[in-house]
Amino acid sequence: MAITLPELPFGRDDLAPVISGNTIDFHYGKHHRAYVDNANKLIAGTELEHLSLEDIIKKTAGDAAKAGIFNNAAQVWNHTFYWHSLKPGGGGEPKGTIGEKIKATWGDYGKFVEEFRTAGVTQFGSGWAWLVLDGDSLKIVKTANADTPIAHGLKPLLTIDVWEHAYYLDYQNRRPDYLTAVIEKLLNWDFANENLQR
Repeated sequence: MAITLPELPFGRDDLAPVISGNTIDFHYGKHHRAYVDNANKLIAGTELEHLSLEDIIKKTAGDAAKAGIFNNAAQVWNHTFYWHSLKPGGGGEPKGTIGEKIKATWGDYGKFVEEFRTAGVTQFGSGWAWLVLDGDSLKIVKTANADTPIAHGLKPLLTIDVWEHAYYLDYQNRRPDYLTAVIEKLLNWDFANENLQR
């Protein structure tokens, strides 16, 4: 099955001013699209071309000979998950099961925010900050480049992209400011709650 570029779950300008339409044009329209196109070229004519995106990622993870396929397929998956981790008017303290689990794990929402933000700030170079479920436990992890929790048996609940192309047009080198703004104003806690139930 061909890997496709999914539609965004919001309009081009709906995340502004935290993330501008200009950033969406480049990040989604150029970067995400390029990962889709590259992944399709790399799997064409191979035993992987009829597999789901998740299966391609799991089958190529850790295989140096298939690093190009893994990197592009994982970036398609990571970016799709990232767009759903954001919503206009999001952010703030979560309600429902995810809110209860965050309080049980970190004691209060402020401590969670501090650790999640720190994970994104301290990810050296390109990568991702994730809230994941490891068995029954919530954890914050960071991954480098295209790496993804689904390659390690973890269940992602939310992510923030900390590759420079995610924020540089709006924040230049101020990654901490980008992370603060996304956490405070865009995190999609409804999506996290849905992922908990899956």
